[in-house]
Amino acid sequence: MGAPRLSRGFAEIVLIVQDVPAAARFYRDVIGLTPETEPTEAWAWFWVGHPGQPQRLALHRGPLLFEEHSPHPPGARWGPIHFALQVGRADLEAAAARARASGIQVHGPTRFDWMKATSYYCYDPDGNLLEWWSPDPMPERG
Repeated sequence: MGAPRLSRGFAEIVLIVQDVPAAARFYRDVIGLTPETEPTEAWAWFWVGHPGQPQRLALHRGPLLFEEHSPHPPGARWGPIHFALQVGRADLEAAAARARASGIQVHGPTRFDWMKATSYYCYDPDGNLLEWWSPDPMPERG
């Protein structure tokens, strides 16, 4: 009997933000994510994959469940993170251009030969490092 197999796939990420409506405008207008819900002062949910699929990004102001069990001190339990959104190669330049047109500083492109991908990066209003990650197209089989 081996270890149980985990389901494959990413379900959600929750970013702690200072101003949910402002962060929601950034992720909707600059990044281009589709809202799942209208933002409130405490929560906003976005589809990261196809709408209705379980890949979601949430923005939250306030504590999370089980925060009191964190080994880190109050005020340092959560912080800026890095995450990547997969973007098709045909859409990569447009994603970076959309952010630039909104006045966001975009870094890159950065080429990763070891994983055969190209990325651009920017920071959201709360200091989280967002990456648009685009794997090289698969060669056509002949």
